[in-house]
Amino acid sequence: MEKPPMIGKNIQKLRTARNLTLNVLSERSGVSKAMLSQIETDKVNPTLATVWKIARGLSVDLHDLLDSNAIPKRKFAVNRNEAIKILDTDEHGVTIKVFSPLEMAGDLEIYMLTFDPKTTLESEPHFPGTEEFLTVIKGSVRVTAGENGTELHKGDFLAYHADIAHTIANEGASQAVVSMVVRYAPNQG
Repeated sequence: MEKPPMIGKNIQKLRTARNLTLNVLSERSGVSKAMLSQIETDKVNPTLATVWKIARGLSVDLHDLLDSNAIPKRKFAVNRNEAIKILDTDEHGVTIKVFSPLEMAGDLEIYMLTFDPKTTLESEPHFPGTEEFLTVIKGSVRVTAGENGTELHKGDFLAYHADIAHTIANEGASQAVVSMVVRYAPNQG
């Protein structure tokens, strides 16, 4: 009879290899420190959903925790140009290309925004703790997040919390292009 995989030992091995404490893994995964300790010492048999949360907290594939002989795979994922999605918006003159693959949604998302002259993208608050990181590739934009606002020009970078209403506006007469990364707080996306 085949012995079930030693999930607890795999989790502990991967956690210590990454120099993570139980507290840090608990924060990243949303699994309590007490539960993680019990899982690592094989005192409890976790549900698949719990193992998936832990894998996400460790930034490994679920398979890496289930296979006792597995060596964690190094990520090398290509999202080809033809697979890149363009989001429909209610804002005419704003094009949003989604570069990040679907499995990254709610964790880390990467976009390219193109603004025709005199266009604005208004966003409702995202999940608590969500941050956006903008780099202006072409032109200039005005960014407002809550009571804060600034004008950004080509090459400028801005990091801000996006868990409040925020806007990006091209008030100029020429096109603007912005690279945007959205990072969600753990267990919020």
